[in-house]
Amino acid sequence: MEWIHELATTALHWIEELGYWGIIIGLAIEVIPSEIVLAFGGYLVYKGEISFLTAVICGTIGAVIQQWILYAIGRYAGRPFFEKYGKYIKISPKHLDTAEKWFNKYGSGIVFTARFVPVMRQAISIPAGMARMNFWLFTFLTLLASIPWSILFVYLGNSLGDQWENIDEKAGPYIQPALLIAIALLIVYVLFKTLRKRGKTV
Repeated sequence: MEWIHELATTALHWIEELGYWGIIIGLAIEVIPSEIVLAFGGYLVYKGEISFLTAVICGTIGAVIQQWILYAIGRYAGRPFFEKYGKYIKISPKHLDTAEKWFNKYGSGIVFTARFVPVMRQAISIPAGMARMNFWLFTFLTLLASIPWSILFVYLGNSLGDQWENIDEKAGPYIQPALLIAIALLIVYVLFKTLRKRGKTV
């Protein structure tokens, strides 16, 4: 486990050195969880090294780029790629099965909701790519979910200051309401689709 700590420390030092670009690249490749990268970005805001707004914008850009990469791999390489290499990006066949099930059941709207669920926020991009979901709709829904996620963790990192490493315990009370709101939006979306489908068949 010591090597993981060293890797995280090195990655954070690298992010600090690169500033805005460090946040974008750190989220795009996600060597360490996005929550930590964004909270560290908030800590840099606290130190006065970067601005809050730009940290959020860079966090959002990095998150969207990461999902573009997963979408593209899903679209052009398909499931075999992730069955072989998924363990290196912490996406197991079980995660992929769940993501496919969600996508097939709820459609494109799940791309937004799943962004608030750990692991699924990455995995859901894969079946979206495999299903050749409209790229611009995919990007819009990903962007829509990434903005509040970036704002939340940059804000928490900034608020915690030198205690930013306690982000896990501080974020819980905020994530649960966000997930409930996302689920409520998904229910509304499913009802809308169902009623629209019934209207066409009448």
